[in-house]
Amino acid sequence: MPVRRFALLLSLVACQCLAAPADDEMPPPVPVSAGFLAQWSGSLSSQFSVARQSVGEKAGDMLTQAMGLLGVPYRRGGTSEETGFDCSGFVRHLYEKSFGRLLPRRADEQAKATETIERSELKPGDLVFFNTMKRAFSHVGIYVGDGKFIHAPRAGKAIRVDDMRSAYWQKRFNGARRVQTEDAQR
Repeated sequence: MPVRRFALLLSLVACQCLAAPADDEMPPPVPVSAGFLAQWSGSLSSQFSVARQSVGEKAGDMLTQAMGLLGVPYRRGGTSEETGFDCSGFVRHLYEKSFGRLLPRRADEQAKATETIERSELKPGDLVFFNTMKRAFSHVGIYVGDGKFIHAPRAGKAIRVDDMRSAYWQKRFNGARRVQTEDAQR
């Protein structure tokens, strides 16, 4: 038991990915309807070139898994489907599970370990970063397409989809990044 408590304490100390602030500042979550999911999954194939088809398929699988986690609670330092995720733990979990790529634990480290891309280049599966705690790259999510991203927002909330075009997220947008996978490097 002492080892378990130490591991929990260590994960809380090591994780500096802080969540978005109070609800009065954040826009409401984007409602995710069956129509949105159908439109989103149907548009994935057109988002990727033939040369990157296997990456596109894996990104689609990853986003399907991510959508299956809608409603899983936020938990600071969290890294599992059973107990909850924080923002960087959510991203790390999905990339490891889908691509076998282990990303760094913190959002700012994930930004440093990935390729910078322009906002106009975003494709489903890319990472989007925000300054929610008065420091760059303090929050991360996964772009799902159509200006929306999925993320673990903050304590008391659950994994959800938000629109990056809302005033709140536009003001805090830090940049977009692409995770280089083995398939993409070939």
